[in-house]
Amino acid sequence: MALAALNPHASTPARLDKERDYPRRLLTQYAERHTDEDAVAISTTWQLSAGELARVAAQVGKGVVTDEKVRIFRRYGSKQPEVEADIDYSTAIKWLYGSFQLDEAEVSVIGPVGTTSQLIEKLNALTSLSERQQLLKAHLAKHGSVKTQVDNLIRSMLPKFMYFSSYDRMDGAIQLEQTRKLIANETIDQEQHKGKKLFAEFLSYAGVSIEDITNETTYETFNARLQAASNNITDQILEYWTQNPDLSVNVRVEQARSGDPEPLNAGTIAWARINNALHRVDTPFSERSAGFVWFFSFLVKFAQVKDEDTPVVLLLDEPGLTLHGKAQADLLRFFDEKLAPHHQIVFSTHSPFMVPADDLASVRIVEDQIEMKGPRRLPLGTKVRSDVLSRDPDTIFPLQGALGYEISQSLFVGKHTLLVEGPGDILYIQALSDALKRRGRVGLDQKWTMCPAGGIDKIRPFISLFSGNELQVAVLSDEANGDKRKIDDMKRSAVLRAGHLYTMADFLERPEADIEDMFEPEVFASILNGAYGLEDANKITKDRLASTTPPTARLVKQADALFALMPATVAEFDHYTPASWLIRNPKLLDGKGQPVTATLDRAQKVFDVYNNLLT
Repeated sequence: MALAALNPHASTPARLDKERDYPRRLLTQYAERHTDEDAVAISTTWQLSAGELARVAAQVGKGVVTDEKVRIFRRYGSKQPEVEADIDYSTAIKWLYGSFQLDEAEVSVIGPVGTTSQLIEKLNALTSLSERQQLLKAHLAKHGSVKTQVDNLIRSMLPKFMYFSSYDRMDGAIQLEQTRKLIANETIDQEQHKGKKLFAEFLSYAGVSIEDITNETTYETFNARLQAASNNITDQILEYWTQNPDLSVNVRVEQARSGDPEPLNAGTIAWARINNALHRVDTPFSERSAGFVWFFSFLVKFAQVKDEDTPVVLLLDEPGLTLHGKAQADLLRFFDEKLAPHHQIVFSTHSPFMVPADDLASVRIVEDQIEMKGPRRLPLGTKVRSDVLSRDPDTIFPLQGALGYEISQSLFVGKHTLLVEGPGDILYIQALSDALKRRGRVGLDQKWTMCPAGGIDKIRPFISLFSGNELQVAVLSDEANGDKRKIDDMKRSAVLRAGHLYTMADFLERPEADIEDMFEPEVFASILNGAYGLEDANKITKDRLASTTPPTARLVKQADALFALMPATVAEFDHYTPASWLIRNPKLLDGKGQPVTATLDRAQKVFDVYNNLLT
């Protein structure tokens, strides 16, 4: 956020607040530590290109700026960044005298000066000026000192920083008259209207604005514009959503039906519908999966950024959390192909699938470093390292995961492959296995290579694909009522060796179970609270999980029900985020209480079964 505040884009808050941003442990010493001026909150070093140096030289003189590297920084309380450049003032003054053709007598009248600020003072003090001295004085009065000119020019070259930590989701329908009024009143940017604004941007992205729709007077022209918009948006979206090629986007504009909820029950309504050609059915945009809605909204929002007149540095905090691994690869491709040619992108992630394994030179490790003073741990601050071989195993886990995934793609899979549902399952298993090993117990044997299969339906094709590689494949699957028949059929078939397919329901002796059910409810509640920052009224407890309706023993379903009631400020629940948080906060499983012990005992039982398969 500090980097974003250096030179913020109009869409990015520019706050730099001492009470919020200054190191809290030193806040009471702020006045003592910074007696003359406010502290520097963010300091950066930039290298001017040859073209930029030429622009500076054209305005203040060649050789005036003596170093291509400049420092740009911003203090608490300041309204703009400050510039620190090496300036040769004697060269600048000679250039000014030469540019305005002052002769020796005119220069002599002014007297010796060391800076252009002193030159301005001397010119202002003269009671009689020649015509050329007057022109020089007018020039400096208009443009300021050389330092001022250099500072302003370099600031004008500085790119804007656009920071995003939350991502708006587009509404599935809008009332056109209301939306036009919000746009006219300039209230469309208010938080409660962000979904409507994104719908309006979606129409513009498709090539037809609200004004285009409402101003058409003939049906054929009106219908042709909507069809063209639908086809255009379908082509653009499906270029980067490769998960389902049978989808298409339809834009419809119809009169409201009185039975719909407000404000969709009056006036003219624009609908976004998603058509599935395979099943020959269309559904409201808002009823698509959370991943699809997020991806669609993101592409609409950021496709407009490439049209910015000035360079923009995009700072994205954890993009694509609701997307599975393949969709995250599509998101990286969108970054490379649509955004990177126009603007620089910097994003943070804990997902291995968002680490570009083919461009590890661009990866940086961020870790909170400490030093020990006796028994005390003292913070050194957050460090960004180009050395990816960080000492902290939790910090480099996404990088390890990315490398592991890349290697598994090139080498297919290990000789002993354990298929699980998804990447979140891998993280849970790794965290539980590591916790057991820290206690001197037995975790999952390292001979097992875990691989996300993507569901019970993908297991048979997977085994068929790799059957010639003499692999030992085992399966650990969730089980719900809809999967029971498929799992029974799989167990009866010869596609897997006997005793190589188990479900969590088998281990927990329940009709249905997910991998999350290995955790005691108290432990799972702590994971959710940590992963989503839930406190006070939003904090989840064992009792709150158990009280959800309809009643269910599955922790995932309980969490789904609770998150449906959370305020809009709380992120949506997904399977990956809690697992990702746990792998970064392993100490949760080092507790001595009964819930943690029971959780690890349950995991031990699962790992023992699969370890025995290796013998």
